[in-house]
Amino acid sequence: MAGSFWRKVLGTAVLGAAAAGAASGWKWQKRWGTTVAEQVRPMPGDDLVPLTRFQATRAIGIDAPPRKVWPWLAQLGQGRGGFYSYDWLENLVGLDIHSADAIVPEWQNLQQGDPVHLAQPMALEAAIVEPPHVLVLHGTDTASAPMPMQFSWAFVLEPEGPTGSRLVVRERYGWDKLAVGLVIRGVSLISFVMSQKMLRGIKTRAEAAG
Repeated sequence: MAGSFWRKVLGTAVLGAAAAGAASGWKWQKRWGTTVAEQVRPMPGDDLVPLTRFQATRAIGIDAPPRKVWPWLAQLGQGRGGFYSYDWLENLVGLDIHSADAIVPEWQNLQQGDPVHLAQPMALEAAIVEPPHVLVLHGTDTASAPMPMQFSWAFVLEPEGPTGSRLVVRERYGWDKLAVGLVIRGVSLISFVMSQKMLRGIKTRAEAAG
């Protein structure tokens, strides 16, 4: 089941890389919305993928304090609040994602070690949960539903100004197999498309909630 899921995702990534033509914007998308300092500084969870072959750091400013933004992060996941991105595109590969437009109390008690599903057969682990500032998700090639790579996904919320927040998101990938490396460019481009929409989706929801 997990193998079939990743074949679909990686196949879509290859098509995405070709459609994006690659690669004029490949370096730019890795640092979308960030400052130079945000691009280079260490972040929580970096040590989970120490031999990183690819890293992307993206960010957005939100006109709401971290405590108002955090609940949207706490309910991330398939079967929960979704990913606030292009649900229709995620569902093309059978992810069954439905992004929430409200904070759901029963999804708020995320704990370290809990699974956060990307799809039914594929879950990341909540490796660091420090509300309302840090959430790090982690996936490995040795999990019960293995990924073809080491992966960490960090969400860091910091105050910005008297009432705002800065949300910085970092993805780190590590792999041993050459075939995996060949498709990471495509994965990265699709991740950018989905991530910039996710960041804007979180911003819109948090600001609307007041």
